[in-house]
Amino acid sequence: MSETHTARRSVVVIGAGPRGTGFLERLAANLPELYGDEPLDLHLVDPHPPGGGRIWRTAQSPLLWMNSQAEDVTMFTDETVRIDGPVRPGPTLAEWAGIDGRTFPSRSRQGAYLRWVYEQARAALPPSVTVHEHPTTALRVTGPREGRQRVWLAGHAVPLTADLVVLALGHLDAHPDERQRELAAFAARHGLAHLPPDFTADSDLSALRAGEPVLVRGFGLAFVDLMVLLTEGRGGRYEEGDDGRLVYLPSGREPVLHVGSRRGVPYHSKIGYEFDGEAPPLPRFFGPAQVDALLAGTGPVDFRRDVWPLVDKELGWAHYHRLFAAHPERTAMAWSDFEETYTAAAPRSPELGALVAAAVPDPADRLDLDALDHPLTGVRYATADLLQEGLRRHIADDLDRRHDPAHSSDLAVFGALLSVYGQLLRFGDIGDPGNWWHGFFSFLASGPPGPRLRQLLALADAGVVRFLGAGLTVETDEGRGVFRASSTSLPGRWTEARALVEARLPDPTLEHTGSPLLRALYEEGARATDAGLLAVDPDDGRVLGRDGRAHPRRFALGPHTTARAGGAFTRPRTGGFAFRQNDRTARTALALLRDLSCPAPLSV
Repeated sequence: MSETHTARRSVVVIGAGPRGTGFLERLAANLPELYGDEPLDLHLVDPHPPGGGRIWRTAQSPLLWMNSQAEDVTMFTDETVRIDGPVRPGPTLAEWAGIDGRTFPSRSRQGAYLRWVYEQARAALPPSVTVHEHPTTALRVTGPREGRQRVWLAGHAVPLTADLVVLALGHLDAHPDERQRELAAFAARHGLAHLPPDFTADSDLSALRAGEPVLVRGFGLAFVDLMVLLTEGRGGRYEEGDDGRLVYLPSGREPVLHVGSRRGVPYHSKIGYEFDGEAPPLPRFFGPAQVDALLAGTGPVDFRRDVWPLVDKELGWAHYHRLFAAHPERTAMAWSDFEETYTAAAPRSPELGALVAAAVPDPADRLDLDALDHPLTGVRYATADLLQEGLRRHIADDLDRRHDPAHSSDLAVFGALLSVYGQLLRFGDIGDPGNWWHGFFSFLASGPPGPRLRQLLALADAGVVRFLGAGLTVETDEGRGVFRASSTSLPGRWTEARALVEARLPDPTLEHTGSPLLRALYEEGARATDAGLLAVDPDDGRVLGRDGRAHPRRFALGPHTTARAGGAFTRPRTGGFAFRQNDRTARTALALLRDLSCPAPLSV
């Protein structure tokens, strides 16, 4: 039976954080062209304040920083974003706040910026659109493929009715897996502290007591937040010494953090300089043509087998192009000869390796992605003190390199990583077991600001942080009633503690998702990857079923999907992958609403 054209159309957006706000901005920009002044109800569902959402809410510690410089953050489109809708420029965070663009603002300030963007997008909607904010949680979506949807909300007996639904959920909680449940039960039996994977800003850290050792598994950005909250957050402070190094002055309320991980080192520092001269022309070996060829193949695309060799060659191209252009004195042949042979050589082949060895005399100037991904492989320390010295040296060397333009090939590789990320969005659900690529990308390109690593070194000097090394193993000792940790970096040595913190975000697995909404979608037939990501059409974000069909009235955007774009906001003039997705989804949604609003044909 056809829907009557007299019904007032309705859209429900679940999640009003940065991604939901970005979708709202694109909806407002495209609405005059595609929907006109027809009446529309727009429902925004989020228990957290619109704009910042949970992660960027203004009510959080001002000690927690963004991981981006203020000039590198925008929520607005520009001429580099390939979209069909209108470009609507706007200020960066730095311009809006009137602050130094090279600073790393607090997350609460970013939350205020996002709230302003939300208010601007809402104000751009015509009077025919009525916005309804629902500060609660969406529990499930029901309804036929070809009919109106119902969105059930916590605390409400009557569902919202929608012509289409857009999921912009952001990062999600997860229920503990079997191993985490075992660790929690062990901690409960022995009166220990166990903090499972979580958003550090939301964790209750009161159980981590002053002066006591704490085992920390995870050395990424969640650890950095933990480090900040347990040091400056407890009254400690930093001073600069005569030699320029930071010195930490403890408050006496800090625990002692023993930190390790699979790699055993923190993420690489943010790069502290800008390009001088030409950037490598990208993409070259992993662009639209190569993606088209892979997608046109007969079988499924496997990341390690089919994609990674091309990515490796693309990153190498960026590295060596910059080395030859900016630092030719460190090369041993003409660029034209290198380029010709590099282009012809197969990815990761002996021929390519021989070329690099001949053209780049110093091994430190060569790109070795395997060594970058596993910097402590094969490294063993005889004593714990030597391990501390080795890790402090590794961090200091990384800081020096990432702030030295003499190593500008690193910045070229960073640009290539962003280019690759954009191409990978077209694959959607790709065979990448364990989501290795995302971890590798984050390790190289999404590390902490340099000042945070300077603070880490000061904490290590003060004995507040101790390094455990790589290949970290955590066990439980029933007899002694403690957690025990060891690593491959210091064989045969164990560190004991009565507290264990899993310093990482929850894994978004289907089995353990903390979202009742996603759980209900999966049970109804939505497709998920092995990593628990919701499968969506990479073109317009429509949710895919296990039968491969795209749902005509359900869309999803953000990190819980296979089309995640690396963040809801981006650097200015870098193409804005998320903005492109938001625009395409908004236009698809508006076209559907327009078609539904047209008079139904007379039946005969």
